[in-house]
Amino acid sequence: MADISAKLVKELREKTGAGMMDCKKALVENEGNMETSIEWLRKKGLASAGKKGGRVASEGLVGSYIHTGGRVGVLVEVNCETDFVARREEFQTLVRNIAMQIAACPNVEYVKVEDIPAEVVEREKAIEMGKDDLGNKPENIKEKIVLGRIEKRMKELSLMDQPFIKDQNISVEELVKQTIAQIGENIQVRRFVRFVLGEGIEKVEANFADEVAAQMGVQ
Repeated sequence: MADISAKLVKELREKTGAGMMDCKKALVENEGNMETSIEWLRKKGLASAGKKGGRVASEGLVGSYIHTGGRVGVLVEVNCETDFVARREEFQTLVRNIAMQIAACPNVEYVKVEDIPAEVVEREKAIEMGKDDLGNKPENIKEKIVLGRIEKRMKELSLMDQPFIKDQNISVEELVKQTIAQIGENIQVRRFVRFVLGEGIEKVEANFADEVAAQMGVQ
């Protein structure tokens, strides 16, 4: 197998507009050959998906998913460019899959890493810097370790970075790009909200013995 460098992946991405993981897969499949990798991406319709990302997407759907038992519910807005595409089965399937993905990922809070507020990043960094396992590390080493942990933590909060629940070999971002390539329009996951039954309600822990005694008139 050819050694696929990050530089080579970046070069292929710049030439095709395809996602990083798609570019890496193309290079692996074609033993690092740039030209055949470009052709491979074009045949799969992925070479132009990234370039559609700058086009305005103002149509789309608000999709929902209620998990079995009604204890978890999701609303998600996914945008496309035209109402025609919003009515297509492929787009509606994507919206349903994304809603299910959000329901299955309780730690996800943002659509993508870029949406995470700076104060959240700083808070996570402060937590990591204060951990005991870094106490004896030199400052420069500590910074590198914390940076790696923060990058991992931010991806855990990002919907687009999650492995797709129905195919762990691709991310949600790659799933969206595959649908872009399939239907030929820009698609953007705009926002979502996840409801968990009873979340935020302070439950009173009653003393069952005292309650029974009170009902029986026992002092």
